[in-house]
Amino acid sequence: MPSRYFIRLSYSGTNYNGWQIQLKDKTVQGVLVEKLSVILREPVAITGAGRTDSGVHAKCYYAHFDSASLDFKQIDKAVHQLNSILPSDIAVRAIIRVKPEAHARFSALSGSYEYHLHSKKDPFLKGTSYFYYGAMDIDQMKKACRILTEYNDFKSFSKNHTDVKTYNCQLYGAEWQVFGDQVIFLITADRFLRNMVRAIVGTMLELGKGTITLDDFRDIILSRNRSLAGQSVPPEGLFLTDIKYPENIWL
Repeated sequence: MPSRYFIRLSYSGTNYNGWQIQLKDKTVQGVLVEKLSVILREPVAITGAGRTDSGVHAKCYYAHFDSASLDFKQIDKAVHQLNSILPSDIAVRAIIRVKPEAHARFSALSGSYEYHLHSKKDPFLKGTSYFYYGAMDIDQMKKACRILTEYNDFKSFSKNHTDVKTYNCQLYGAEWQVFGDQVIFLITADRFLRNMVRAIVGTMLELGKGTITLDDFRDIILSRNRSLAGQSVPPEGLFLTDIKYPENIWL
């Protein structure tokens, strides 16, 4: 009888066309399926917590798989073996046995993202932060965070023609933090729409440089019209940082 396992991993998305497996392009899921199948010596299907787009990173990502051959007493050994054959930009942090009904995507309670920007050119941030040379009125952008949490319909920040039943998301928090020349946007919600975080950040940058006002920002949300929001910022600054699950799924 197969057991179900969650796998917790981190990856740099720079060299991948996102998480989701594709026929021609290299993806994180595709590489993980290949290497895990080698370790377990059986075909493995892996279901991820959700998509990350091309170039987007994950500090903490979860996926699940079923296996009859994995000895849960030898999990640490399996993690070591898997890391030894995975490329350097993917690291498995843990494999955890869970209840059979646990699902990496549908059991998730919330997810958290960070978007990183820097205002002075820095070669050591290339690929992990967006070099933004422009005005940023952080006080206005922080006020926009408070406006953001008043709403739950974020169609204005969703990629067009996305196949979803609802554009509603429950936001648990959004804030801007400043560390010298580096600025980070943090957001937590029960779910995210495609391109949502990058579109929100792009719109807030329009606010930060004075192109739009706080009233305009509110009107953009109410309009449910993606074309009125700002351009999406580049993917390299975006990190999935955490996913929360109910305590009762773990074995």
